[in-house]
Amino acid sequence: MLESLPKEPDLWQYIRDVTAQLSEVLAVMERLAPLQFAEPWDNVGLLVEPVSVGKTVRLDDALLTIDLSDDVVSEAEAKGAKLIIAYHPPIFQGLKRLRHSQPNERVVMRCVAAGITVFSPHTALDAAPDGVNSWLAAAFGAGWRGPCVPSAADGRYGQGRFVRLQEAISLSAAVQAVKQQLGLAQLRVAAADAHASDAPVISSIAVCAGAGGSLFEKLSGYDLYVTGEMRHHDVRGRALGGSSVILSEHSHTERGFLPVWAALLAAETDQRVNFHVSKWDREPLTLR
Repeated sequence: MLESLPKEPDLWQYIRDVTAQLSEVLAVMERLAPLQFAEPWDNVGLLVEPVSVGKTVRLDDALLTIDLSDDVVSEAEAKGAKLIIAYHPPIFQGLKRLRHSQPNERVVMRCVAAGITVFSPHTALDAAPDGVNSWLAAAFGAGWRGPCVPSAADGRYGQGRFVRLQEAISLSAAVQAVKQQLGLAQLRVAAADAHASDAPVISSIAVCAGAGGSLFEKLSGYDLYVTGEMRHHDVRGRALGGSSVILSEHSHTERGFLPVWAALLAAETDQRVNFHVSKWDREPLTLR
């Protein structure tokens, strides 16, 4: 085995070629989902930095998760992952204390102690052209697509995604498409009277990963709205106004993107990092 390694002075070049640096992976994520397009209320980017990213920090394994929990930190430790990419920011509002008794604070302390960096892309990844909302909109096949609310800085980025289909579909076909994309057996559906006959009359669709109610308040004229969760009165208002609504619970609209994100990051780092999708992260709500 040793004989197959290059001799000095090529050894360090070999190591650089077959491994990646933490700073390189962070730069790739910034390029794919620039933080400038995150929502102003969000807390995205590098949230836990136990080591200086300016140093040469070798990164062999990274773990992707929607939410950061004790189980996910333990999973990262077991895999030797020195980077956790947590879609939802584990630090959202200012922390005044760090206490072992509080789960949301304890996971941050554990990451620092284990030398694990934590990065959150959240709404920057939602807004990206190849991000979460684009993946969610892809459930409906061919059509004209774009951000529901484009960014003034770059129209390729923005809030939500719309789809204007080449051929109209029925509500049941739309529900089946979302089930298949999210890998779910059941969804919550509010059907407008115009869609109750299941005729193929749905041609314009707006999607928003997570909680789309605040975005959908800015929109009108869509036949169908798809998101994780909305307030009761907002759902009812849309249905009475002639638009149907599909809800899946919050993180179901996000979690299915993680394998896609992992594959994209692996490709962008020339397969030099193993990007694992957490097996312990899960939607807290279940059907019983």
